[in-house]
Amino acid sequence: MNDVVAVIMGGGQGTRLFPLTRDRAKPAVPVAGRVRLIDIPLSNCINSEIMRVHVLTQFNSASLNRHISRTYDFGLFHRGGVDVLAAEQTMKNRNWFQGTADAVRRCLHHVTDARTRLVLILAGDHLYRMNYRSFVNRHDESHADVTISVCPVAEQHASSFGLLHVDEQGMVTRFAEKPKGDELEAMRVDPHKAVAGGRAPGAPFLASMGIYIFSPWVLEELLASNPDANDFGKEIIPAALDRYRVAVHFFQGYWEDIGTIDAFYRANIALAKPGQFSLYDPDFPLYTRPRYLSPTRFIDSDVEESLIAEGSIIGRSRIRESVVGIRSIIQNGVELDGALVMGNDFYETETERAASLARGTPPLGIGEDTVIRRAILDKNCRIGANCQLVNEKGLMDHDGENYYIRDGVVIIPKDEVIPDGTVI
Repeated sequence: MNDVVAVIMGGGQGTRLFPLTRDRAKPAVPVAGRVRLIDIPLSNCINSEIMRVHVLTQFNSASLNRHISRTYDFGLFHRGGVDVLAAEQTMKNRNWFQGTADAVRRCLHHVTDARTRLVLILAGDHLYRMNYRSFVNRHDESHADVTISVCPVAEQHASSFGLLHVDEQGMVTRFAEKPKGDELEAMRVDPHKAVAGGRAPGAPFLASMGIYIFSPWVLEELLASNPDANDFGKEIIPAALDRYRVAVHFFQGYWEDIGTIDAFYRANIALAKPGQFSLYDPDFPLYTRPRYLSPTRFIDSDVEESLIAEGSIIGRSRIRESVVGIRSIIQNGVELDGALVMGNDFYETETERAASLARGTPPLGIGEDTVIRRAILDKNCRIGANCQLVNEKGLMDHDGENYYIRDGVVIIPKDEVIPDGTVI
């Protein structure tokens, strides 16, 4: 796989994940209590022995750049590595990246060289585990110029994706980006028909996962011949169908596009339960920054179907179907039900905690006798005692003074303070 180079899209503004993207790029958002979204495709690359990786960044990229530089050092004598390519002004173009295709077009000269046989385009905000070697093998075996990884999706989610029709050889015959109405119905496929080695029972649509393999010369031609095209799904892939062999790689594992608060919340909570995506594969590990934290300490806690990251201190509390991130401090009497607590970047000393209390500010963590249901607490939150973060009014979308509600989920932004006795 030394002749394959990967390009990971670092994401745009990520408005649908606001306020989690208020201070960070979408791929830098924490997931599963201890990793970041960018760790998913980077781990897939490492486990697939693709060691030449470029991450294209632009919006709120400081924390993402810092995480990559501190985590992915392949060593002085290794020919590979992870390079961050930020949007740059040149004599020819002084604009920001206008989309995924525009970003690749403007960075392609940094990415390819004489060793490059294939370019793998990846998203930085998906949750899945894939050995890209099988993806590459499918591209080679089908003698394709472009290969798209696809998976079956149910009807209720189909209009959110680019959908495909393929022939019996798994070659794309039709593509529609986020179709609706009659156009959506026209993209329905036989859910029991084998397609490129897979079937889609109960999911009668084939969705593009937004990850592609291109032969370099094909990618260069497509980007050059469509100079105003800014997006792969909307413009580059349809243009490719007219001129090149476009194949599909049928992926049947767990895959979630973390594009909205609802999808992000559901995917995280699902990780706490036995299911389709496992965090415990010794042959395909999930890499992240090593932190060398102490084990989590429980004090007579009742924990059910939850993930508890390292370095946490949990008092006499009840935790159900929740994810608790690194360095979390949870006091006595706390009830977490369907809560995603991202944890903390640091610890407070006893002196610092006493000083916070003296100022009338809750210490870092979750105070005594607080109840939190169906909520996301971003990093370094200070939640007071006797709070009720439960979306009492059943709102779907609301902007509060120090909180937000999106898709019915209460969200406390990073570094926010919730006073004692607050009811949301």
